[in-house]
Amino acid sequence: MTSLTPNSLAALVESALSTRSSLLGRAVHAQIIKTLNNPLPSFLSNYLVNMYSKLDLPSSAQLVLSLNPSRSVVTWTALIAGSVQNGRFASALLQFSNMLRECIQPNDFTFPCAFKASASLRMPAIGKQVHALAVKDGQIRDVFVGCSAFDMYSKTGLRDEARILFDEMPEKNIVTWNAYMSNAVLDGQPRNAVNAFIEFLRVGGEPDSITFCAFLNACSDALYLETGRQLHGFIIRRGFLADVSASNGLIDFYGKCRDVGSSEMVFDRMCQRNDVTWCSMVTAHVQNYEEEKACMVFLQAREEGVEPTDYMISTVLSACAGLSGLELGRSVHALAVKACVEGNVFVGSAIVDMYGKCGSIHDAEQAFYEMPQRNLITWNAMIGGYAHQGHADMALAFFQDMTSGSNDLVPNYVTLVCVLSACSRAGAVEMGLEIFESMGAIFGIEPGVEHYACIVDLLGRSGMVERAYEFIKKMPIPPTIAIWGALLGSCRMYGKPELGKIAADNLFELDPKDSGNHVVLSNLFAAAGMWEEATLVRKEMKNVGIKKGVGCSWISVKNAVHVFQAKDTSHERNSEIQAMLYKLRKEMKEAGYVPDTDFALYDLEEEEKISEVWYHSEKIALAYGLITIPPGVPIRITKNLRICGDCHSAIKFISGIVGREITVRDNNRFHRFRDGQCSCRDYW
Repeated sequence: MTSLTPNSLAALVESALSTRSSLLGRAVHAQIIKTLNNPLPSFLSNYLVNMYSKLDLPSSAQLVLSLNPSRSVVTWTALIAGSVQNGRFASALLQFSNMLRECIQPNDFTFPCAFKASASLRMPAIGKQVHALAVKDGQIRDVFVGCSAFDMYSKTGLRDEARILFDEMPEKNIVTWNAYMSNAVLDGQPRNAVNAFIEFLRVGGEPDSITFCAFLNACSDALYLETGRQLHGFIIRRGFLADVSASNGLIDFYGKCRDVGSSEMVFDRMCQRNDVTWCSMVTAHVQNYEEEKACMVFLQAREEGVEPTDYMISTVLSACAGLSGLELGRSVHALAVKACVEGNVFVGSAIVDMYGKCGSIHDAEQAFYEMPQRNLITWNAMIGGYAHQGHADMALAFFQDMTSGSNDLVPNYVTLVCVLSACSRAGAVEMGLEIFESMGAIFGIEPGVEHYACIVDLLGRSGMVERAYEFIKKMPIPPTIAIWGALLGSCRMYGKPELGKIAADNLFELDPKDSGNHVVLSNLFAAAGMWEEATLVRKEMKNVGIKKGVGCSWISVKNAVHVFQAKDTSHERNSEIQAMLYKLRKEMKEAGYVPDTDFALYDLEEEEKISEVWYHSEKIALAYGLITIPPGVPIRITKNLRICGDCHSAIKFISGIVGREITVRDNNRFHRFRDGQCSCRDYW
């Protein structure tokens, strides 16, 4: 070891840093002390300060620096850079100040570190002082120093200062332009980013993948689909399509602009993909409500050996929530545990949300309480889970816990939507109105369209249909589809055809192509015995080319999904299904069940109406579940439309007769049936 030279010892220090081995670094340091006389050569001290600082051992780095009598700007910059790299921004600025006290002038590497520390601490006053020093020393003209100063001003919200600095910079490189575009996007000014890209090309700039991604982010934020398409063509012409980052940016851009087909095209044509590529494709499908495709892409990624990231797991959990895919969600949860990311607050929140939206509130509670830390998103997911299942008391109790005691979180817009939704689904009228009216005064949140929709739904569900209509007329904002839709639904529930016609006419004006609104109005007239009016609505649908969506229900059994439509007899076990339906019908009749023939919705004889409602898709799916799922195991059914009143009453009866827990998720909410009762308490 005595033959080691200072240069070879320096190489060993670099090796310790590259392998992130503090043990090796300390051993090399000991060998240096043993081999060389004190004081150590200045360049070796610099290597040691750099190593200790970058390995986040600030005390050791500071000690080596203090023992170096000839420390220079290089020594101090190594210490400051390591502090910034490890997020010790306050320490970095203190070290910068100590360096100045020793009358050592910062260089073009020191200033960017000081600017980054100022920006990260959101301390523009300190940043301005560093800027003044850079001007005084003549360093501000350096392109990297100037770019760092510009980035600091942008990230601390000083837009005017940032713009002046950018305009006055004598030289701008691609990093400067990229910083300008990226900060414009973060600042909510996508048009400025687009204009900057055009100006960059005009002055002869050569964009890179970062430039393209910044431009695409601007286009996706502002939904500039055609502008983004033009950039796609530009990327092809410049030969950047093989660049993985650029292609990932295109997948993300098209997904956010609701053109998931183009996202798939880019994805399919990529020769190389990384984990970001797969995650972007999963996200694009989720953003476009194609949850099943999102899950398929995720499973394909797993088959190809892609290690899931915390963001990918969070995204696919959202897809499972949208599909009500509890079993797949459990598998993804297990994968999160295996990948050691379940402790991540965003993954944990997604797990809570998935279980809540899949109707397994006990699993949601367990995941919630096992999280090492929780944020507002976590609490919102739990409150929303209770709201989905009509547990207003639990939702409100959580809301109280969230806003008081040690948690002391400030609710946001989404929190209050969840709370008002819980009140609506449980019929807690007075409580909901009290929370709504105190939103601004207590929480500083002005009611938005979703909050108004919750109140209309709250009043309508509770039978106060006329009061809901009066509330709409007094609203300070124009009623939306959700608001008129809530009123129309309550008119259907409580048999108010005249008011329902008003709500439907407004819906037709806002969304003339939605078949659901026409169908609800037609059903409303049919239920009231107004067959001519019902027929007229359906004729109008035909005349303008609107087709009613096909209602269906599905159930998952042994990793296979079985889909049923009304009067469906195509299943291979149809004879057993029909036998089960007959058995249930007989037992229910003996128990006093009377079918609600209002939901037949056709001008038929009474006996025909009874037959009509008995063969709705959710009843057929339930019969299949009863013959295939072992006793004691909950039955979970999903329906693409709203469950009808007769099916709701029938499944309540059946849950008591067969002694099973039955969960039906329709397009509006969860219904958890047990012992002849439903969790919605008949408000839906």
